[in-house]
Amino acid sequence: MNFNDFFASAATGEIAETLTLTSVLGILLSSIVIGAIISVVYLFTHRKEGYSQAFCVALILLAPIVGMVILLIGNNVARAFSLAGAFALIRFRSAPGDPKDIAFVFLSVVMGLACGMGFWLYAGIATIVICLVIIILHLTNFAGKKGDTYSLKITVPETLNYVGAFDETLNKYTNKFKLVKVKTVDFGALFELTFSVDLKDDRQMREMIDELREMNGNLKIMLSTEAPAVKNFHFQ
Repeated sequence: MNFNDFFASAATGEIAETLTLTSVLGILLSSIVIGAIISVVYLFTHRKEGYSQAFCVALILLAPIVGMVILLIGNNVARAFSLAGAFALIRFRSAPGDPKDIAFVFLSVVMGLACGMGFWLYAGIATIVICLVIIILHLTNFAGKKGDTYSLKITVPETLNYVGAFDETLNKYTNKFKLVKVKTVDFGALFELTFSVDLKDDRQMREMIDELREMNGNLKIMLSTEAPAVKNFHFQ
């Protein structure tokens, strides 16, 4: 099979029916390019919240790996059961990830599957369309909030009546807030109030903290996002 035959059979999937050097190289190159496109889109959409280099590399490698698995299996049932048994010996241990990360993994796997079956042309078109949709959703902040939701912890002395004491300041700097937890610290000498707040403008964070410090006797205040990867802000 030459490259002319390769391109001619791209829309029918016939390339995956025969295992030749040309078919292997064609499927590997197409799946690597598609995996790289998916990884670049992931990098673009996760610049703000951060990303893992290992995860970005994995997105590139998943597509050609899956493509080669499908190419080697073909229509051979015995190979399929052998590979299933081999993969059953491997255990993947990881914490549950972001739903968007899981979607990117599935996208890379499915596109690799399509390349392995020989439908690399359709896989390329589907990748471009889906990635464009992802970018549009990211740029428009679809279903997103205007500001980040923070966890605000304020330490107050036991002599301070904390009920409603900070409402005026929080109304000034947040779109909404809610007192979610109250607990005692230092053997009951202090109270720790935990609020869930939606800031109007992150640039006014310091002004809000300064006003709250004047009201709680300059005791400890902690403001942190709900995302574990983001650093916390401590004021004491």
